[in-house]
Amino acid sequence: MASEIKRIDSIKNMAVFQDFCWRTSIKDDGGNPVDFRQINILYGRNYSGKTTLSRIIRALEVGGISDKYDSPQFQISFHDGSKIMHDSLQGHDHVVRVFNEDFVKDNLRFIVDDAQEINSFAILGEDNAKLEEAIEKLEVELGSKEENTGLYAKLSAAQKAFDVAKQGHGEKEKDINRKLQNKATKSATSIKKNKLFGDVTYTTTKLKNDIDVVDSDSYELLSDKMVNDFHQLLKEEAKDDIKESAVFNLKYSEIASKAKKLIEKKIQVSDQVQEWLDNTDLAKWVESGRKFHEGKRERCAFCGGLPPASNWGELWVKLDKHFNQESKDLETEINEVLLAIEAEKGRSPNLLKIKYSDFYSSFADDLRRILELFAIKSVAYSESLDFIKAQLENRKKDIFTALKYDDVVSIEQDLNGIRSSYEKLREKSNRITMDLGKRQSEARESLRLHSVFKFMTDIDYIETRENLADLERSKDESRAHKLAVKGEVDSKIAEINKLKSQLKDESKGAEQVNHYLNNFFGHNSLSLRAIAIDDISGDATAGYRFEVTRNGKKAFHMSEGECSLIAFCYFMAKLEDIETKGNQPIIWIDDPISSLDTNHIFFIYTLIVSEIIKKKSYRQLFLSTHSLDFLKYLKRTPGPYKGKGQNKVKIREFFLIERCGEYSRISPMPKYLEEYVTEFNYLFHQIYKCATCESLDDTSYQVFYNFGNNARKFLEIYLYYKYPNGKDGDNKILKFFGEGNIPVLLTERVNNEYSHLCGVFERGASPIDVPEMKTVARQIILKIKEDPDQYSALLESIGVQNDLVEI
Repeated sequence: MASEIKRIDSIKNMAVFQDFCWRTSIKDDGGNPVDFRQINILYGRNYSGKTTLSRIIRALEVGGISDKYDSPQFQISFHDGSKIMHDSLQGHDHVVRVFNEDFVKDNLRFIVDDAQEINSFAILGEDNAKLEEAIEKLEVELGSKEENTGLYAKLSAAQKAFDVAKQGHGEKEKDINRKLQNKATKSATSIKKNKLFGDVTYTTTKLKNDIDVVDSDSYELLSDKMVNDFHQLLKEEAKDDIKESAVFNLKYSEIASKAKKLIEKKIQVSDQVQEWLDNTDLAKWVESGRKFHEGKRERCAFCGGLPPASNWGELWVKLDKHFNQESKDLETEINEVLLAIEAEKGRSPNLLKIKYSDFYSSFADDLRRILELFAIKSVAYSESLDFIKAQLENRKKDIFTALKYDDVVSIEQDLNGIRSSYEKLREKSNRITMDLGKRQSEARESLRLHSVFKFMTDIDYIETRENLADLERSKDESRAHKLAVKGEVDSKIAEINKLKSQLKDESKGAEQVNHYLNNFFGHNSLSLRAIAIDDISGDATAGYRFEVTRNGKKAFHMSEGECSLIAFCYFMAKLEDIETKGNQPIIWIDDPISSLDTNHIFFIYTLIVSEIIKKKSYRQLFLSTHSLDFLKYLKRTPGPYKGKGQNKVKIREFFLIERCGEYSRISPMPKYLEEYVTEFNYLFHQIYKCATCESLDDTSYQVFYNFGNNARKFLEIYLYYKYPNGKDGDNKILKFFGEGNIPVLLTERVNNEYSHLCGVFERGASPIDVPEMKTVARQIILKIKEDPDQYSALLESIGVQNDLVEI
């Protein structure tokens, strides 16, 4: 649905608007931008830029801008938030109608060249009651946008439902996107900013991909231990290869085999002493004492006695027979095995040496378990050796008695198994060194996905996504319904237009123009005539052309006033054409009162009010003028507010367009100009500004440039009412200022030379004499100031509180 124009945001490279910005230029007293309303009145002197503004709006109507501008640029914004720029003038749905000099040139070429014609247009004819009845029925079904009835009401409801659904979906989507952006990139704890994950290019798109992975059936949640292990892995640096541990080379089996043989070995008995056999301790005592006596003593070291028959030789022979070589060899072998056992026990606790720092931290627990198990098995290994040792010592005590060897469960295989486990860890650690980068990359990915999983849990992502999908379905359904209803509306409009096209009558367009000319302006002699154009076959009418007639004959040499009336009546009648009527257009009327007298200016105003404003046949209305007389009437248009209380809405706005040197500016109309109804106040303000201006610059140039005309017109009005006696202007000026005073000469000079360039043409090409004009303006103000009551009222009318003109 079309909207009203809010403002012309910017204008570049278009005549007096080279770099115009609405926001910075058009502000109220509080510094807030002032926007267009339903009715907009623009006042500006000639050449201030009114027509340029109308051309910008007309570009919406015709779909293009004049090629006479060099790289023109502009942007128009609407109250619904939409915007149209200089390069996007096609395809909008705004119905725009503009009256300006371009409209006249395009449609009423006869006014410029009387050899040309006037374009015809069609309005609804008066025939075929059945068609009109059908159209009326369809229009009832279609209803009214403004009154919100019929299909338009249905479309409005569908639009509102769609807007609500769209807003609901948009807010939910915005909320979830904000959370996704914060998680991905925005917040201080985002994945992108977390060095742990190592991805500075992480985006919301990547996060959505990760969510899909986590949401899949194949994703496995990490345990707390796995998370900790991955964190430890990421702290690791590549380690050197760990060398293979020394083979244990355990001697247990060898020792056990020898021990069994020695413990169970039988000694061949020769001539042994029974007593020594029966008493092994005694036998040991005898054997150990031999080495202290043989070849060393004559007597026994224990008792001091002599051997039997004092014959040591016989004793040694006896001992040799009892303690034979075989028993000695057995004892020697037993001692060797006992030494081997002690050596094996001594080295077994140190067979496996583990340096934790050689391994990655993830192996710490496994290494600890291996060491604990090794310590246990090492003790058991020593205990097994001790058990063999005890059996050997028993045999050694009773060297001549063969004993039964008791087997012990071997720990040797367990210890070797422990070494194998260690070697597997060592090899695994070395392999990690080879692919540490890959494993750390996988760890980062796993931890990132785990973080995404926690994020999804925290915001209840799955349910939120389902809610968003429901809202999107609702939005799509409401959009489809809205489009379906719009289709009904468009179909109904097309059907109405088709029936109207069967009723249209171009001849009625000329009659409507004549109606305005006769009834509003009283021009019975001047009229527009529709002339049928025969079809090339001669069997039908191909259309009509319009021509202006005076007293039934084609009119030539029309005055500027007549041209203005014909042109404006033509425009007003064209608002009733097939393409415009009923479509509530945006209407811009640019200075329609050129070369018209006061009566015709009033009739122009009356025509606008009766045919446009009262009939409410517009969406938005713009009226621009250079005439203070016309402005006086325009102030009577409805406004500035309608409604009461909370429903009070401003519907009318006034703007002032001022030329400042080479450029123009737009501003809210000053209160005195908006509220007072005569040109007299305006002219006084211009003279006052000239009298109080300090220097000539771009902002004050127009004040001085127009001073001659302004002063002349002001004095004419002022002196007419001061001296209403019919005397000519010069006598009144002399009487007002007094004879012989310098102000009289200056005033006459400004009146004649600056206002009309009378007699001194070269002054028109000379720089403006600012001091001279300021002096004249000051003298005028000082003279008026002699009547303090009138002067105070004039100052109040132009909004001046502190008078700057001192006596």
